[in-house]
Amino acid sequence: MDLTDVPTLRAFLERHGVSARKGLGQHFLCSKRVVDAIAARLEGYAGALEIGPGPGVLTSALSSRIPHVRALEIDERMVGALAESAPSVEVVRGDALGTNLEDLLLDLPTPRAIVSNLPYYITGPLITRIAEVRAHYSRAVLMMQREVGTRILAPPKNSDRGSLSVYLQIQFEISKVADVPPGSFWPPPKVDSIVLEFMPKETGLSPQDKLAFFRLVRGSFKQPRKTLANNLGAMGFSREAVEAALVAAGLDVRARPADPDLGEWRELFEHLR
Repeated sequence: MDLTDVPTLRAFLERHGVSARKGLGQHFLCSKRVVDAIAARLEGYAGALEIGPGPGVLTSALSSRIPHVRALEIDERMVGALAESAPSVEVVRGDALGTNLEDLLLDLPTPRAIVSNLPYYITGPLITRIAEVRAHYSRAVLMMQREVGTRILAPPKNSDRGSLSVYLQIQFEISKVADVPPGSFWPPPKVDSIVLEFMPKETGLSPQDKLAFFRLVRGSFKQPRKTLANNLGAMGFSREAVEAALVAAGLDVRARPADPDLGEWRELFEHLR
């Protein structure tokens, strides 16, 4: 049964009484090219947690390559569909934003990974939750709206760069896996998507420093069109301290929040902590 074939997928969904729920942001992946591209990144893994498997189009491909796949699914209608499309997979019912992802990862064999077609309406919060448990997997392969992916990948001095860019880039090596046009889903969404790979890396920050660093970054992007000096001043730092930190980091006093690279952000943090 090839669920990347749209007529086959539609018949499968109908047989299980499943239709896409707009409230859950459901668009079911049906592109063999994209499924193969994601699965190829996970060759050799012993365990994987898939968040939001839906009817199991990707799940089936993962289960043929990975000995232990655990799938976290909020929609009770998918349980029967997954039993047919990926019978060896362990299905856990739950909301990804309310479930302890660490618990779901810890007893999976290593090396382990996270994979997900992130629902558009919770992409930001769910990426944050996945980042928070980065110590418990060695790779994440995540599909998201292309606009979000562009922001995540945005380099310094790029207008798309924001606090999410810095937040994720300091914790992961990030690369593009595949572009995903609307026709890769059933039903097709109105936006393009992208698959990104996240490889955890050492931040060099203690847990306490990491929280303080991210507070600094978020505050610095509060008004991204204003200068860093203005945003930092609004956070309570003195003009003298801000200007000294900018000079020490090698930044112009007129620099905007999108301008610093990761090293310059670290310098700012060290001088303003």
